[in-house]
Amino acid sequence: MQRWRGLEDIPQDWGRSVVTIGSYDGVHRGHQLIIRRAVDRARELGVPAVAVTFDPHPSEVVRPGSHPPLLAPHHRRAELMAELGVDAVLVLPFTAEFSKLSPADFVVKVLVDKLHAKAVVEGPNFRFGHRAAGTVEFLAEQGRTYDFEVEVVDLYLTGDAGGGQPFSSTLIRRLVAEGDVGGAAEILGRPHRVEGVVVRGAQRGRELGFPTANVETLPHTAVPADGVYAGWLHAQGEAMPAAISVGTNPQFDGTERTVEAYAIDRVGLELYGLHVAVDFLAFVRGQARFDTLGALLEQMAEDVKRCRELVALAEAGKKA
Repeated sequence: MQRWRGLEDIPQDWGRSVVTIGSYDGVHRGHQLIIRRAVDRARELGVPAVAVTFDPHPSEVVRPGSHPPLLAPHHRRAELMAELGVDAVLVLPFTAEFSKLSPADFVVKVLVDKLHAKAVVEGPNFRFGHRAAGTVEFLAEQGRTYDFEVEVVDLYLTGDAGGGQPFSSTLIRRLVAEGDVGGAAEILGRPHRVEGVVVRGAQRGRELGFPTANVETLPHTAVPADGVYAGWLHAQGEAMPAAISVGTNPQFDGTERTVEAYAIDRVGLELYGLHVAVDFLAFVRGQARFDTLGALLEQMAEDVKRCRELVALAEAGKKA
């Protein structure tokens, strides 16, 4: 799959293509409907499928300080889109100048002059251009002028998570913030993931017999609510069952919020400086302060046991 950063990265000899545009944060099950349809249409027309997204999130430029917590960094979104069959991902730097492009100018500069769109596939609520004035109806009008078709995918998907609300990135962010990683996974179609580099912490876990990878998360990451979770630590091409702690470590009067993952039953791991990923499977318990160190150790052992069981059940379910 090709990855482009900005319009100037698009090859000059790029031909016709099927395009879909959006923030696509999380590439959740609703997004997957749109992207899969774009890929299918591209195959039908015999042209590549291109996904267009933005960096930073448009809200940060339009309303500084309002950047939403991110469900997936751009490299992860590209990986997920590639799995769905997308041939190229274009990340457009969203600047103040770019935000002022009228919907008509956006169509010409991006869809017509650069991507030579043969078809555009979007959801019903897609908006674009200055002040989000462009609608799918306007896009269809432009398509008749510039010779591209517009297809709207009805996002009818709902689920038990969030009380049956339609699948959306906003809903997933709320569920993650509440610690409902199971509900978030239902909408994402996979566990919520946090990524970052392993850095040196206070090393108390090592002293207590549960050495953890202290993950310095990427900026604006959507981190689950404080507590203990079952999940996986991905490092060096391996997915290891893990007990994950999110919070400030009140037992030791901590103030900095961290994400730490203990790779269950693994000895001698050296992960400092490596980029790793943490997948959240299930919430186990909230953060707590214990009366004695012995009580803490007893609870940690129980947490690890519970996490081991939950991961084993999930992995058995995948094989069934």
